[in-house]
Amino acid sequence: MISTQEILNAAILIVDDQETNVQLLEQFLSQAGYTNVRSTMRPEEVCVLHRKNNFDLILLDLQMPDMDGFQVMNELKCNDTDSYLPVIVLTAQPNHKLQALQAGAKDFISKPFDLLEVKTRINNMLEVRLLYKKLESYNRLLEHTVEERTAELRESEARFRSLTELASDWYWEQDENGGFTRVSGPVMEMLGLQGEAAMNVSGYPLATWNEAERALLQANIAARQPFIDFIFSRINADGSQQQFRVSGEPMFDSACRFTGYRGIGVECTPIKSPGLQGT
Repeated sequence: MISTQEILNAAILIVDDQETNVQLLEQFLSQAGYTNVRSTMRPEEVCVLHRKNNFDLILLDLQMPDMDGFQVMNELKCNDTDSYLPVIVLTAQPNHKLQALQAGAKDFISKPFDLLEVKTRINNMLEVRLLYKKLESYNRLLEHTVEERTAELRESEARFRSLTELASDWYWEQDENGGFTRVSGPVMEMLGLQGEAAMNVSGYPLATWNEAERALLQANIAARQPFIDFIFSRINADGSQQQFRVSGEPMFDSACRFTGYRGIGVECTPIKSPGLQGT
């Protein structure tokens, strides 16, 4: 909410070529409690003044010599980075009201002035304007916070990947169909997976892997369960055996839809002692 004091402290600019109108509005605004009011009788100064002071409200006369209010609004729209044009036009011409609103003005005050109307329209306009500024400020803060949190998340992910690479032979991610989407480390070479065989866990040659172990791993995956230090092995074509230890967890998106697995793995094949060879 916008407080009464915030409205009374708002920055207001009066633009009118008639000194009597300027004095009347200045006196009225001062008596109403407004504390930050400026004026000019030179419409060509408005854009410069607004860029410098960022007025919350501009009371703009339409009928002025050399440069009318419509031209002033066009300059404000061209030069102002603020997407909200805080203008109330002052006019004695009823047919100018719709044209002024189409040109970007937010409201109008009829001449000769009805001071109750002036007070009401200025108060309402300032309340909307100040709320708009608060929303813009909040959005900038939110955007900055999101950027900070994104940078922190990326840094955290980088640390996580670094630690997993140090603690394991490989880091891996798979999609919901079992296809590898990200691999860090020589997983393909260690597992002997190349080409199409690397695309799906179920595509491993059946004669190579321990089927009981593989079935248990597949049951965990099908149930979307995490697994820790799961051991599985295979017999190579030369008769040698390899053992691997993997840990993995399922991944879900914001809608709780399963998107795949990620995890780490190491080869833990026992190394034969040279002294035992040939026994």
